[in-house]
Amino acid sequence: MQLNDEQKVDEAVERRRFLGLTAAVAALGLTATVSGCGSLGGDAGDVTLRLVAADYDLTGGDTTKKYWNDLVVAFEAEHPGVKVEVQIESWDDVDRKVAEMVKADKAPDIAQIGAYADYAAAGDLYAADELLSIPVQANFLAPLAAAGEHKRTQYGLPFVASTRPLFYNQSLFDDAGIEPPTTWDELAAAAGKLKDNGVRTPFALPLGPEEAQAEALMWMLAGGGGWTDGTDHYSVDSEANVKTFDWLKKNLVGKGLTGPVAPGKLNRKAAFAAFASGEVGMLNGHPSLLKEAAKKGVKVGQVPLPGIDGRAKAAMGVADWIMGFKQNGHRKEIGDFLNFAFNDENVLKFAGDNDLLPVTVSASTRMETEPEHANLRVFLKTLPDSQLPPVGKTSWAKVSENVKQNIGKAVTPAGRPAEVLGSIGRAATAAENAE
Repeated sequence: MQLNDEQKVDEAVERRRFLGLTAAVAALGLTATVSGCGSLGGDAGDVTLRLVAADYDLTGGDTTKKYWNDLVVAFEAEHPGVKVEVQIESWDDVDRKVAEMVKADKAPDIAQIGAYADYAAAGDLYAADELLSIPVQANFLAPLAAAGEHKRTQYGLPFVASTRPLFYNQSLFDDAGIEPPTTWDELAAAAGKLKDNGVRTPFALPLGPEEAQAEALMWMLAGGGGWTDGTDHYSVDSEANVKTFDWLKKNLVGKGLTGPVAPGKLNRKAAFAAFASGEVGMLNGHPSLLKEAAKKGVKVGQVPLPGIDGRAKAAMGVADWIMGFKQNGHRKEIGDFLNFAFNDENVLKFAGDNDLLPVTVSASTRMETEPEHANLRVFLKTLPDSQLPPVGKTSWAKVSENVKQNIGKAVTPAGRPAEVLGSIGRAATAAENAE
């Protein structure tokens, strides 16, 4: 029976309502245990799934490989007839290698990588509701599920996430007699006192080409803006964003509070290394930095990002993605594997081992109460209300690259934030219109 447009809308509304109810159940710790998804269909007989995944081990070890090997052994024991072959690649290579596989008509069945939108737009991926049971799909944290949508259908399944609170060097703050800031004015005042106390880089502002699009978004959100507006169209040069970069230029960069390296030349990796070495007073931090700082004896304080008049109304969230490719036709088996991978034990194991955040309501609830994850609680508090970059847009990769190369110019001595953001914004709108 063919559904008319009104019936299709009603059906979609009912499904979303059910997903919302199930998410509420999950939040109470009552999420159903899922072992397979037998109603999804698929070919009978032995099947081998190929999984390509990114390496999260920052020390060059094999913890990522061990995680997937252990998960595969457990999954195969419950699903006779299905084998999973895992290929681990570095973050430097994994996105490119998957792209090459897809271009050569040799797509993996499952890829755990940094972006999904191009594959979704090309029709290469299964939608989330073609793979996951309703309890599993409903258990994703809302902002992460929304960020996984391309044209209102979820294709990207969040794998792990993080947020970025303000990190500060507790010893440097104690020496200068200052408290952690809660507003932009307090942040600038604290940075000034750190400078007066001999701190080389009071506030590290990495707007270099490594990850400027993320650093910029954190400040935009704190200033009431963002990359997109309420209609999900680019608004790079909005009044709020221009005011934010005017403030950065005048109150931090212009007063010599961002250190000897110009923000447009400073990459996140270098900023983090300097913080871990005790040379930086404050920066917008990442969970992985906690261990590195602790190894070198730096005591790290964490507070939510300050906003103009108080705590920022929204924090930036970041997610990595896992997805199922259609090419080999293994929908049922891919679904079985992903439903298994998203149980609480597996989600918590990977997130906890890598100082990252779980992507599901039930696993997040557990992490909040388990003492071994106490250092991640400040990140967890901001994740449910976080905003992610517009990763569901196929234009975002191009826009993001433009941002990386150019947004640092907005805070140079000769830079004009309105002009720099306007140029990026016009290019973004053109790229969006070409989608």
